[in-house]
Amino acid sequence: MLNHPTQDKLTTMQLWGMAAALEEQLQTRDIEGLSFDERFGLLVDREMTVRHSRRMARRLKAAKLPQNACVEDIDYRHRRGLDRAVVTQLATGRWITGNQNLLITGPTGTGKSWLASALAQKACRDGLSALYLRCPRLAPELEIARGDGRYHKLLATYARTDLLLLDDWGLAPMTDSLRRDLLEILEDRYGRRSTLVTSQLPVDAWHDYLGDPTLADAILDRLVHNAHRITLKGGSMRKRSAALTIDDQKE
Repeated sequence: MLNHPTQDKLTTMQLWGMAAALEEQLQTRDIEGLSFDERFGLLVDREMTVRHSRRMARRLKAAKLPQNACVEDIDYRHRRGLDRAVVTQLATGRWITGNQNLLITGPTGTGKSWLASALAQKACRDGLSALYLRCPRLAPELEIARGDGRYHKLLATYARTDLLLLDDWGLAPMTDSLRRDLLEILEDRYGRRSTLVTSQLPVDAWHDYLGDPTLADAILDRLVHNAHRITLKGGSMRKRSAALTIDDQKE
C-alpha cells in the first residue's frame, strides 16, 4: 500500500534506477520469495548501473568523438602494421593512467582517426574523460576564444582532460601563435595527463613542420619522449570499404 509513495520519493530524490527496479519487482510474480536483503540489493544494483550508464553517456558526449568506433570492432585482417597485442595492451588504458602519450602515424585512409577514436571511447567507458580536437580547426578556435574571453577557460579544460586527442597533426600551416598555444597545452599536460596525436607526417618530420627550432624542441620534448607509437601502412581503408560495397551491389 505504500509502494506508490515510496516510488514517488525515490523519483524526487532522483533515484530513478531504484524506482524503476521497484516497479519491476511489484510486477514480478513470486518476488516475495526473496529476502529483504536480496530485494534491496537488486534495487541498489540497478541504481548503480543506471548512474554508471548516465555518467558514461555524458563522458562520450563531452568527448565529441567524430566516429562511433570501439576497440572490439578493430579490423586486423588487412596488413597495415597493426599489432593486436599492442592494441590490446593500449586498450587497458594503463598508458593513460600512467600519463603517457600515443602517436599514430601513417598515410591517409589507413584508419588513424578511427583507431584513436576507438581508444578514446574505451577510455570513456573505463571512467576517464576524453576530448577530440582536430588540429586544422584548433588555431581558429583558440583565436575566437581569445576574442570572447574564453581562452584561459579553454586551456584549463584541455589541461584537466584525461585524454586529449589531437587529430590530423600537420595538415594545417603552422603559425607562431599556434606553436605557442601548443606549447602551453602540452606543458600543462606533461606528466599529468595523456595526449594522443594522429598524423600523416612521420614523427621525424614534426620538427621541421613546427618550424621554430627552439619551440619545436620544447613541444616535442613534452610530446614524443614518453610516447607509445603506432605506424600504420598500406592503402586506404576507405577505398577498400567502397570497393567491397560496390562488389556487394553487383552480386
